[in-house]
Amino acid sequence: MTSERRQFARDLRRYSTEAESVLWSLLRDRRLDGLKFRRQVPLLGYTVDFVCIERRLIVEVDGRQHAWETEYDAVRTAEIERHGFTVIRFRNDEIIDNRDAVTAVIRQAVAGPAQPS
Repeated sequence: MTSERRQFARDLRRYSTEAESVLWSLLRDRRLDGLKFRRQVPLLGYTVDFVCIERRLIVEVDGRQHAWETEYDAVRTAEIERHGFTVIRFRNDEIIDNRDAVTAVIRQAVAGPAQPS
């Protein structure tokens, strides 16, 4: 990993959005079911917002700019998922306005697909 990529990730951590800060307060220090999340992590040529390596889950926070970057986001998500990760996305307002629903979706994602009975 280049020093530029590391510095970019550090800058993203230092200047996080309100939604990223709210989500980080829910995920940090193993607060969500004891799972270890990291934030703004260089991975596969991208910098992902939050990652739980143990469960191969990436949580992305989408601000307004993502409305114009849908094609890029789709390619990025497909590339990351080809490497065995699950990517889930939340809009800023979802995180700020409905934390319980966001954590429920993350819990469901880390639990994996429902097993047939």
